[in-house]
This record gives sequence, C-alpha cells and structure tokens, in this order.
Amino acid sequence: MDQVTAQAASGELARPPANDEALGVAYRTHGPVVLNYLSRMLLGNRALAEDILQETLVRAWNHPEARSADGQWSRGWLMTVARRIAIDHIRSAQGRMTEVLDERIADQEVIEDDVDRLLNAATVREAVASLPERLRGALVEIYFRESSVAEAARNLSVPEGTVKSRTFYALRALHEELVKRDFAL
Repeated sequence: MDQVTAQAASGELARPPANDEALGVAYRTHGPVVLNYLSRMLLGNRALAEDILQETLVRAWNHPEARSADGQWSRGWLMTVARRIAIDHIRSAQGRMTEVLDERIADQEVIEDDVDRLLNAATVREAVASLPERLRGALVEIYFRESSVAEAARNLSVPEGTVKSRTFYALRALHEELVKRDFAL
C-alpha cells in the first residue's frame, strides 16, 4: 500500500507537496497583505518587513500544515507565523543597547586638571633631583634642554658615547625612583 492510499484509508487527506510554483502563488496571493501588516507592525521598516516575509515563506515551505487539503496556503497560518517572527525581532532589538554616536563630542573642549599636572611635575622634578649629578646632567641636557647628543657632549665636556650611556642609565634610575614614589607610569 502506498502512502496516498494509506492516508486515504486512515482518513487523512493528502496535501500536495510544496514546489516553486506553489510558493510563487503564495507570495503573489498573500505576500502583499502580509507585507503590509508587517510594515505597520514594524513602524514602516519595509526592509525588515520584507526579510520577515521571506522567513515566513521559508517556514511555510518547511511546514505542510501551512496548506489546506486542496493545496492552498493558509493566510491565517502565514499571518500568525509572520507576527511571531516580527515580535521576536522587536524583542531582540529591545534587548540590545543602541549605540548613539555624538558628532559633537569632538567639539568638546578637553579640560586638563592643573592640580594633577603640577603634582606630577613636582614628583618628576624631585626624582630627577635625587639622581647622581653625572646622570642628572645628561638627562637634563637631552630631555629638558632638548640638546642633541653632540651638543650635550660639548656642554658636559664628555664624549658622545658617554652622553648616550649616561642618558640610558639615567632613564633607568629615574624609572626606579618614580616607582619608589608610587608614580603612575
């Protein structure tokens, strides 16, 4: 006994299988009504309404109960499924934080805290003052007076290589001093 005969014997009506032509008929027959309904429900978001209509038709394709015994698509079933999908989209959108970009933020003036800047400068000055003279001199020439290595060597009366090595060791010693003072680097 084949499947159609078995269904007829059990009292079930056989439904025609879904095919491209039948789905096209469903889209032409029910699509505009469902799309209009979804557009109103989604406050005019036609792109989302079209996406939901497409999802509804895919689900109809996969569910034979969306069709009546004579093969016609059930508008009530399509509307119910479309409504549920739309509600899911609305709920998921409400659950997400929306990012609001403020173009005016670039126009805002940055207010520097002079007290913090002065305290930081004082801490750095104290740390530099605590360095040995030979290291402090090289650091002051290179970083505070912005001298070149050659100029610093001339001012300190030492070779250029000595200025470079003293600057290296001065920076390392300054870092250690600032860490001892709990300075945020």
